[in-house]
Amino acid sequence: MASPHQELLEQLDRAQKSLDPQLKLLRNATAALQQATKAAKDEHLDALAMQKVLDKLQQVNSLLESEHLQSATSTFAETTQAALDALAFEFAGNLKESFTQRGQQMDGRPPTLFVEPLMLQINIAGRKAQWFYGKEPLARPLPLSIPTILQVYDQQSKAIGGRTLDVPTFVAELYQAWTKLATERTPRPVGGRVNLVELYSQVVLNRQSARFWNAPSRSTFKDYERVFFVRDLTLAHSAPIVEVDGQRYQLRLGVATKSQADSASRSIWLPQSAVDGEYYASLTFERVEQELGKGE
Repeated sequence: MASPHQELLEQLDRAQKSLDPQLKLLRNATAALQQATKAAKDEHLDALAMQKVLDKLQQVNSLLESEHLQSATSTFAETTQAALDALAFEFAGNLKESFTQRGQQMDGRPPTLFVEPLMLQINIAGRKAQWFYGKEPLARPLPLSIPTILQVYDQQSKAIGGRTLDVPTFVAELYQAWTKLATERTPRPVGGRVNLVELYSQVVLNRQSARFWNAPSRSTFKDYERVFFVRDLTLAHSAPIVEVDGQRYQLRLGVATKSQADSASRSIWLPQSAVDGEYYASLTFERVEQELGKGE
């Protein structure tokens, strides 16, 4: 049986251990507040440094019930965002000027800028930027270096904007993939609608050579990047008709529902411009009643 003295020591020890997490949290909160105060005193606010401090403040604020801390964190967050916005606009202005000097026009406002047909998303807090075609990312996120951003734009603009396509051949390729998927389903899909992402996968499979099927491997696989499929499908809208055995069929796309649009595995965004477009979830081919040779 423990003595009264031993019991007292154990109780004091338990009390101290129960308070240790709170003391540690208070020390972290105090340190974050001191760093925030130092950052706020600078004549020229350092937005990126403030963002790092804000992350720490928000972390302790979520764990402590302090009205004063909550209010200070909220005000610091607003000030940080204003500083980040100012930094982003300054960077965007310099980038736009660089494009202007090359005879090109960059439009938009941070965090979204665009030069047709590509869009640039700026993450000023993360010190990164990334080019997109529609919703498809191009290359990796880039440092906020104007020469690097210009160089990657030139590369991707040539690959996407300068892409050439034999539209009738591509539409016939889509028809072949669609026919395979639609006829293999039991029961046949309503309206012949096939998921657009599945169809893309089928097109990729159809493009593989006998060499791949004889010895499947990364080295024998013929890649067809999704972004190029998106571009080709966008270009295919210019002539969406395929001729099969004297009959014409027209390519039709089905607009995605909200739940489909939220999933990259269930829908594809087709751009109409660098920033506008529509999510589509399905594709079908409808028979054109007017037969070949009877005029248009």
